[in-house]
Amino acid sequence: MSEAAISKLHAASSSAPQNSTGNDSADDYLLDAYSRAVIRAAELVSPAVVNLDVKQKAARGTARDGNGSGFIFAPDGLILTNSHVVAHATRIAVTLADGRRAQAELVGADPHTDLAVVRIATNNLTAVRLGNSAQLRVGQLVIAIGNPYGFQCTVTAGVVSALGRSLRAESGRLMDNIIQTDAALNPGNSGGPLVTAQGQVIGVNTAVIRPAQGLCFAIAMSTVIFITSQLIKDGRIRRSYVGLGGQNVPLHRRLIRYHHLETESGILIISLEKDSPAARAGLCEGDVIVAFNARPVGSIDDLHRYLTDEFIGVPVRLTALRHTDRIVKEVVPVDLKTN
Repeated sequence: MSEAAISKLHAASSSAPQNSTGNDSADDYLLDAYSRAVIRAAELVSPAVVNLDVKQKAARGTARDGNGSGFIFAPDGLILTNSHVVAHATRIAVTLADGRRAQAELVGADPHTDLAVVRIATNNLTAVRLGNSAQLRVGQLVIAIGNPYGFQCTVTAGVVSALGRSLRAESGRLMDNIIQTDAALNPGNSGGPLVTAQGQVIGVNTAVIRPAQGLCFAIAMSTVIFITSQLIKDGRIRRSYVGLGGQNVPLHRRLIRYHHLETESGILIISLEKDSPAARAGLCEGDVIVAFNARPVGSIDDLHRYLTDEFIGVPVRLTALRHTDRIVKEVVPVDLKTN
């Protein structure tokens, strides 16, 4: 290397501003805005991120160990995590960021949105600040914090790749309003927070698509707040239930035109539970459901979205095609828990 090149390198390394009070200005110069944002968010949120070690029931009476992440969202010891992290748990041990350990009790879980709340009886806890996921924009910086493979408080950063995605939960129901990000997630990250540059939690990390890279998902805070409040109040989410099994099928164009249908597909009933609301209403296997209270039903996911707690015990009209005829049956959904 020439003397000129060496001199140039020395000049570049010494060009950061210095002052007599210390190295703060030099540090600010070396750290760009991106780095400062990630550091600030990690420092704000990491003290509230916890590791969950879970003893779970397994097949044939055996047990297995699992682990995941969570975060303290209330100073009285309430922790948010994923439902699949604590599913079938016989023991939940929580390790705090400062090394303290505590046993947790399950407050409530909802496998259909993959959210759960647990509680620990521990003092001097740091809680996160909850943000507004409705204000997110595609391309915005986000930070994921969790415990992948047991590595405590691992920080990864990326951007919001897409908003309003849908993702199927382990229960089979479709979760809406999902945030897609390329902030890296690995096994053990489940239940950890997705954070803005301001240190506000705007999502709960839930899934990654393997073997793809950069396809990671989080449950939006707008959903989290609604579900969490119900879990704290009732321990579960109430949903209505009609007792049928079905599959999505396309509708013939002639039937769509003849009956003036607003959907090009429907739900073919392939099974009915004995004495279920749908069976009692007179629906039969082979019927194709196309509407719920006059609202179009093009898929099983549409029907799931309509079957909320407000319709428990309330008569609803299910419109179906039986062969080429259009029929309307009055069904009274029941509480899903009772079946």
